[in-house]
Amino acid sequence: MAETMTQDKVQQLIAALEQTPTNLHNGSFLITWRNPAEHIRAVLLVAEALQRLNRAGKSVRLFDTGLGISIFRDKSTRTRYSFRSACNMLGLMTEELDESTSQVSHGETVRETASMISFLSEVIGIRDDMFLGEGNRYQAEVAESVQESFEAGVLAQRPSVVNLQCDLDHPTQALADLRHLIDHYGGVENLRGKRIAMTWAYSPSYGKPLSVPQGIIGLMSRFGMDVSLAYPEGYDLVDEPVEAARRFATESGGKFEVVHSMAEAFKGADIVYPKSWAPMHVMQKRTELLRGGRAAELKELELAALAENARHKDWECTEEMMKHTRDGKALYCHCLPADITDVSCKEGEVSASVFERYRLDTYREAGHKPFVIAAMILLTRFADPAGTLRHLATRDMPRRLA
Repeated sequence: MAETMTQDKVQQLIAALEQTPTNLHNGSFLITWRNPAEHIRAVLLVAEALQRLNRAGKSVRLFDTGLGISIFRDKSTRTRYSFRSACNMLGLMTEELDESTSQVSHGETVRETASMISFLSEVIGIRDDMFLGEGNRYQAEVAESVQESFEAGVLAQRPSVVNLQCDLDHPTQALADLRHLIDHYGGVENLRGKRIAMTWAYSPSYGKPLSVPQGIIGLMSRFGMDVSLAYPEGYDLVDEPVEAARRFATESGGKFEVVHSMAEAFKGADIVYPKSWAPMHVMQKRTELLRGGRAAELKELELAALAENARHKDWECTEEMMKHTRDGKALYCHCLPADITDVSCKEGEVSASVFERYRLDTYREAGHKPFVIAAMILLTRFADPAGTLRHLATRDMPRRLA
C-alpha cells in the first residue's frame, strides 16, 4: 500500500512537472529571485519526487561516470555534505577543489580553472559568500567560462554551476526552507496568508553574510505569504532582493514590510526565522580592507561592528518573544548552526529552551537540502526532466540490497 501511494504521488509530481516549462538544461542555477516562477516550481517538484523515491528505497542513480566538483571559499558542514550526498545519490563522484594546492595560488585565471576542472564534470557547486560584491560575480564568471569552452568544443559537455551560497543569495538553503514549510503545512497552496518573520538576531560574531535573509524574503514573497523583514536601524540588506520581495508580494497577493522591532515582526507570526547578519556597509568595508591587506583597520572595523551588535542583545528569540507569535506556537526555522544562548555562546540568537523545542524540526529543515541540490543537477543536466523522473520511478532498481 505504501509503495502504491508513493508511486501515485510521484506520478502526480511528474505530471505537474510536464506542465511546468523550463529552460534550465545546460544552464546554471545562481540567483533565486532572478529565476522565473517555473524554475522554482520545477525544483520543488523534482526535489519532492527524488525524496519520495529515496525514502521508498528506490535508486535514483542517473550517471555511470562523471564528477561533481565543489569549490568552498568558506567553512561549511550542511551544504558541503548535502552537495556530496546529492552527487553520490545521482551517481557522480565528488572532488573538492582546494585553491591553496592548485595553480590558482600561482595566478591561474578563473576562466582557465573553470575549464580545467570541467573535462569530465557534470556540475560545479560553489560557495563564495565572504566578500560582498564578489561571490555572485565569481560564480557567473565560472558559468560563462564553461559555456565558452563548451561552445568551442573544448568540453564534451557543459557542466552546470550551482550556487551553494554567494554574497547575494543562498538558493539551496532558501528552497530547502521552503520545502520544509510545504511539508509542515501540507502543500504549497497552504502557505498563502501565512506570516513569516525574517528577523535579525544578536550574535557575538560580526561577519555573517546577508545571503540567507535576502534569499528568504526573495523566495517566500512569491507564494502569497505575509513577509516581515525586521532589523535594527543600520542593518539594511542589498536593494535588489528587497525590491524583488516587494514586487513578488504584489504579484502573489501577499504582503511585504520592513520593521525595526523583533516583537513587531513576531506579532501573529506563523513562522519565525531569527538570524544574524552583518550590516551591508560593514561587509562592503570588510571586503575593501581584506583585499587591501589592511589588517589594523580590519581589526578596528571588527571591534566597532561587535560593539554595535552588542547594543542589540535584546534581539533574541526567547520564550517571551515567542509569546508574540500566533498562539505562541510559531514554527522556528534556522539555517544552522544557530548561536544558542548558554550553549554555543554566552548570549546569542535564540534561547536554549526555544532551540531545543524545535531542534529536530531544524534537522528536518536541513534534510531537504540534498534533494534540492539533486533537483538542480537533474534539471540542468537532462533535457527531459519529467521523462527522466518517470524512468527512475518505473525501473525496478533498489537503492540497496535487502
